[in-house]
Amino acid sequence: PARARPAPDTLRRARFDRPQASLDFWRLLYALLKQIHGGRWTESDAIDNQIGFVKSALWYHGYDRPELYQLPADGSAGSRELLLAFSWLLHRLGLLERLLARNRVKTGDETSVCTCEDDLPDIQKGTTETMPECGLEDRVDVRYLQWLNGRLRFQWQSLHAQHQEQCKLLHKIHLFTSGSHVDQVLGHFSVTETDLVRQPENYKQLLQLLESETMQLEAFLEWKQLEAVYWQWMETVLDNMAEEGNMCKSQNTHVEKRRLPKLTSYCHWADNLTGQIDRLSKDLMTLQDRLHNLVAHRKAAWCEKVKAREEELQKEGFPTTARKIQESVELKLLDLTRLCAPKENKMHGLCRLVLRSKHPASKAGFGQCVSKEPVSAVSATEVIRELRMREASLQRELEQLREECRHRLDAVAEGLDGVICISP
Repeated sequence: PARARPAPDTLRRARFDRPQASLDFWRLLYALLKQIHGGRWTESDAIDNQIGFVKSALWYHGYDRPELYQLPADGSAGSRELLLAFSWLLHRLGLLERLLARNRVKTGDETSVCTCEDDLPDIQKGTTETMPECGLEDRVDVRYLQWLNGRLRFQWQSLHAQHQEQCKLLHKIHLFTSGSHVDQVLGHFSVTETDLVRQPENYKQLLQLLESETMQLEAFLEWKQLEAVYWQWMETVLDNMAEEGNMCKSQNTHVEKRRLPKLTSYCHWADNLTGQIDRLSKDLMTLQDRLHNLVAHRKAAWCEKVKAREEELQKEGFPTTARKIQESVELKLLDLTRLCAPKENKMHGLCRLVLRSKHPASKAGFGQCVSKEPVSAVSATEVIRELRMREASLQRELEQLREECRHRLDAVAEGLDGVICISP
């Protein structure tokens, strides 16, 4: 927004940590982060609410410089810290690229495609380890959790039904307008284009949006040409902070500054370094030989134990147990092979929906750009196959977790004397 745009003099003042530039930077960060998180920038918001939102959003994105979060809530100081946070957003998050992608005028029908692997097991493990133990007063009734789960499933099914209905309507529009588009690669109209054909007066609004997007793209290209100048200028800002001692400040400890000794003889220093490297190399080779010997010894000992254990289990129905273990290992190896596969085919982001006829010369797929030449497209069948493989993997993981829960419940039930447990 125009009221949130900082003047060039604001950057100069922030370099020298002038308090007059603090409010302008808070408004700038508030407007930018609001757009990224899908909210609307409103000038009527109080400055303390804007500052609280900016601090929360920066913490969410991983900005962990404590000096920023210690700034006052009235915006009376800290312009240089805000300049650092703004530059961090530019570099780490690709702030301008995100804004361009979010404000892009969408004339085609798009859908989000993501076949990337997530780290849910690791996240759950870390959450359970760091979660504090709740007392009796913090426990929640299981029936309330079941009600919440049922409500969530109902809303999810409603959303899925609405998405299916949207897909059917999109297919009808693409099918009925087939062969009407100027671009032969697309061949059909999108929802926006169909609406413009029916209501030509909306062309003016679309034209204004396209002109605004063009201006933003031109400004972005100009920024990319001058970006190196900005980062060189930011280096001078960091140099000023280092001179004033702001970068080395600590609350509890004061570390003395140490300077490297001057090199009196470069050749002598190089010879000493080479000798140290040689000694380290010899020590590493010695440790490697010892490690190989230790591994061979441990492996031989474990082989003997395994053979002895096999003889014992052979009498206790070992083949059945071994078959279950082998099936479990094969499933894990299948998942591991899929995880270790090259990530080239992983798809993530928005793709334009393009309807293709069913004859072999043209396969159904998505296209990410519009051109007269064939573009790199991904087939809907390929996406469905990838998602089904992911679904099967998650289903196996769910069954494994359920089996572990059954074993735990059986172990708990065995310790309860005189109690009969009936599964629901």
